[in-house]
Amino acid sequence: MKSINNKIVWITGASSGIGEALAYELANNKNCKLILSARNQDALALVKSKCNTEVILLPFDLSDFDHAKNHVEKAIAAFGKVDVLINNGGVSQRSLLVETDFEVDKKLIEVDYLGTVAITKAILPHFIQNRNGHFVTITSLMGKFGSPYRSGYCGAKHALHGFFDVLRMEHQKDNIHVTLVCPGFIQTNVAKNALTADGSKQNTDDNATQNGMPVSVFAKKFVKAVEEKKFETYIGGKEILGVYLKRFFPKFLHYFVLRSKVR
Repeated sequence: MKSINNKIVWITGASSGIGEALAYELANNKNCKLILSARNQDALALVKSKCNTEVILLPFDLSDFDHAKNHVEKAIAAFGKVDVLINNGGVSQRSLLVETDFEVDKKLIEVDYLGTVAITKAILPHFIQNRNGHFVTITSLMGKFGSPYRSGYCGAKHALHGFFDVLRMEHQKDNIHVTLVCPGFIQTNVAKNALTADGSKQNTDDNATQNGMPVSVFAKKFVKAVEEKKFETYIGGKEILGVYLKRFFPKFLHYFVLRSKVR
């Protein structure tokens, strides 16, 4: 195991939820220097105030992928290099496919897929030049199997798996590592912030998320998986069994999910 201690880590989606918890874990327990990104600069500043390490704030919107190279230049300039990029920024969905405006599907792809791809491709030459780097991309169990009310979200998360599997294959020779982290139900505001059929936020939580894994527990499991340089890891409760049901008993999973309360 190679420790992440003292590394320079860039986290997107760092203003709340999983990103915020990772900032605290990496800053206060692993002594990492951090670059924190999200849209909300005030929320980022609050996270920074609770980190006992050097922290640079780099606010931007992931869907502004036309300026990805500029964001990467600023991130590298902050400490002279970046060791680890944690692609965490994204948004979820809670709406039936037939009722969902196509603009919502576009937004999910732009934020959850293209924004992450743009930042990744922009920083890739830096990792190649250094012959060192680690992409850690937080997808979802919905990147491994589907569920009603999450059609566009599932599509974007599935796409991330294809992209980063290929990146790993093509750049293993450059000593670049890729870890895909698939959370299940974690106690965050992901459901409240999820997009509904017209693009507005759901603004309500659900029991599965409320009763999910505490985000601080997730953060520790996440760091362990990164230090072990796992290709792919699933973090959550019994819902992670869906990954294996999809692989070996896809019809059983199909009917099981249909009978479940998935909203």
